[in-house]
Amino acid sequence: MLDVAVSMAAPWGEAEAEWEERCARAVAAAVRQTPYLALADGPGTTEVAVRLTDDAEVQALNAQWRGKDKPTNVLSFPQADADTLVIGAMADDGELLLGDIVLARETCAREATEKGIATETHAIHLVVHGTLHLLGYDHIDEAEADAMEEMERRAMAELGYTDPYALIGDD
Repeated sequence: MLDVAVSMAAPWGEAEAEWEERCARAVAAAVRQTPYLALADGPGTTEVAVRLTDDAEVQALNAQWRGKDKPTNVLSFPQADADTLVIGAMADDGELLLGDIVLARETCAREATEKGIATETHAIHLVVHGTLHLLGYDHIDEAEADAMEEMERRAMAELGYTDPYALIGDD
């Protein structure tokens, strides 16, 4: 079972309860694209925190944790290593803290406008993307990027959204 907690530190144009439901669905869809699907549907509790904030907070976190003094659209802070994920997926009870996802409102809105899509759509894609990072997926090389993008496409389709990469080309 997933427990997705959402905190809002900046206005995102919707009630927090609506974002909680959207983020919970996005996290679950992402997890179901992986071998760790029991983290979403099993009896144990898997916790994910999503923070919807502004560029200033994300810039500070990006500088502190990644040495990059600029805002970015999404940051992921995994709390579980690969062994813990496997054990957590096999557990029939207990709790697993998967990690934190942080989105920057202004960057997300600007990118959505550039792509010609709704901010909500882009934010949901970023939550899916961030969740996959929490599960150990990355896009450092082309093969990893292709695999991760395919999982994102399937998760977004499950949620009723179009292919996020068809909208933006080869970014």
